[in-house]
Amino acid sequence: MNDTSASRAEHEARTTATVRILVWDAPVRVFHWLMVASFAGAWLTAESERWRLLHVTLGYTMVGLVGFRVIWGLMGTRYARFSTFVRSPAAVVRYLTSLLKHQPERYVGHNPAGAIAILAMLLMTLAIGSTGWAVYNGAGGEWFEELHEGVANAMLALVALHVAAVLGSSVVHRENLVRPMITGYKSGETNEGVRSARWGVAALLVAGVIAWWWTQWQSAPQAPASNSSTGAVTDRRTNADRDD
Repeated sequence: MNDTSASRAEHEARTTATVRILVWDAPVRVFHWLMVASFAGAWLTAESERWRLLHVTLGYTMVGLVGFRVIWGLMGTRYARFSTFVRSPAAVVRYLTSLLKHQPERYVGHNPAGAIAILAMLLMTLAIGSTGWAVYNGAGGEWFEELHEGVANAMLALVALHVAAVLGSSVVHRENLVRPMITGYKSGETNEGVRSARWGVAALLVAGVIAWWWTQWQSAPQAPASNSSTGAVTDRRTNADRDD
């Protein structure tokens, strides 16, 4: 009897034992932080005519990153795929209810509520990019400019809500949910981890973004001549007129 109980206890300990597993591959993490940096930079330069090209470049970067994320969501690693974390409305309600009861359902990858936020941010990015393109190319008039600003404000509010939800979920789950998006690792069972971080794909993503930034830098208009140089030219022309 005691031997049987001991065997069951050992079996449960083995099946529930957690180890350090890889959950977020490198492309997902690189995408995430490039989006953070691009949105922050675009937001800070939104009202500046001097930094207009940088603002536009970062906006198009975000659209390109969304395109990559859609592809990676179809053919990426286990927890990067949409089929793994996009769930039904009933699952979202059930998860939120479990949070209110302080008995949160455990998900190795994105939880159902987080998945809704991710999809919303992807769609908002496309809306920001399309309206921004219209404004930059003089299409749509003032109405499009206001729409572009409104969607960007909504995106900022959603980002703030997402950050607050991540911090709150970290407390409820008693697990740091920010660190895995940096390191890629969480605690889980051995069979729950992904096999490879796919650093090669992440490197190609970074190279593509840098190449895009370089082309934009190369096409930037040249800075006008300094006032001192202009003044010197004017003085020389004045002196020549006097000599004549």
